[in-house]
Amino acid sequence: MNINGQTQLFGIIGHPVAHSLSPAMHNGAFAAMGINGIYVPMDTVDSTTAVAGLRSLGFVGVSVTVPHKVAVMEHLDEIDPVAQRIGAVNTLLFRRKPGEEEVVVRGFNTDWLGSNLALADRMQLAGSRVLVLGAGGGAKGVCFGLVEAGAEVIITNRTEEKGRVLADWLGCDFVPATGLADIHADALVNTTSVGMEPNSADIAIDPDLLNHFSVVMDIVYAPLRTRLLQEAENAGCRTIDGLSMLVNQAAVQLKIWTGKKPPIDVMRRALEKELEQRKSRK
Repeated sequence: MNINGQTQLFGIIGHPVAHSLSPAMHNGAFAAMGINGIYVPMDTVDSTTAVAGLRSLGFVGVSVTVPHKVAVMEHLDEIDPVAQRIGAVNTLLFRRKPGEEEVVVRGFNTDWLGSNLALADRMQLAGSRVLVLGAGGGAKGVCFGLVEAGAEVIITNRTEEKGRVLADWLGCDFVPATGLADIHADALVNTTSVGMEPNSADIAIDPDLLNHFSVVMDIVYAPLRTRLLQEAENAGCRTIDGLSMLVNQAAVQLKIWTGKKPPIDVMRRALEKELEQRKSRK
């Protein structure tokens, strides 16, 4: 990579952010696309000063991760209507008005598109029935996307009150964990952190229930082949790993930033290589 005065600046803000896979993925994409750009992780606890600094430093595009997806919105000039409805932003676009010094910052949300695109590779979303495990930030984007695509969504969550709040917001059904044995659906999506390293032996649902679903997706990507996905394969389900959603949402980000078609295969390979390198360093 030849960094010079023409290099475009991109990055990700969050806290913590050192673990992020996004730099490997986006920098791999820039190289494949012939874009003179660099994507860097920026750990920040203050979204106010972060946005002000990014404006003045001439950044082109920035990803936003926890805990700033909601707080950052009050510092933006424009918010995409879908992101406004979701109530969270994960993508920033910086543009200078022609002939002016003012930098306009616009916010988008690509998380919901990432999950929809990943699921659409394995199934028809419109008219489908999907059980979503969890009611946190990840679940919000996944459920919103499914509803937008015309799917019937059922939400379950360990904390019933939180799960019912999300279900009410989307107009979906909620089912407590004790009622899962009666649920049959086209797909199951785990949006919780259950099964993530170092607790990779954990699973968010009774494995005996997995034959109730045709497709199982897990947004956890460390490990890439979670216990949930292993058990789902054993039950005869088609599976989708956590990198699929990550790559697809990032591809939409790249399209917003550059206007060009993103090299999804290259981005996927860059992620897999980075995961392997991290595993070898342990």
